[in-house]
Amino acid sequence: MAGSAKHPASSNSEVETLSYEEALKRLESIVESMEAGDLPLDKMLSQYEQGMRLGQVCQAQLAEAELKIQRLEKSAAGDLAVRPMSVGGSEDE
Repeated sequence: MAGSAKHPASSNSEVETLSYEEALKRLESIVESMEAGDLPLDKMLSQYEQGMRLGQVCQAQLAEAELKIQRLEKSAAGDLAVRPMSVGGSEDE
């Protein structure tokens, strides 16, 4: 099982629907098989292309998660309110 290609080349739409964890797992599997050095050149190029797509999916999902990060803000009454994190970095009001 180790070193074998468990995941055939996936279409872009299939890759884009993967969860972050599954995309990362597939990417790690590709890296391991490429590091083994026993793949023919055409298979290595195919694996590289799929790895690049998976890397882009992971980066996009991380960026989306970062935008969803929210911070708690205490009001004058002492209540906690959820407020979206400032994208511009300036939180002075």
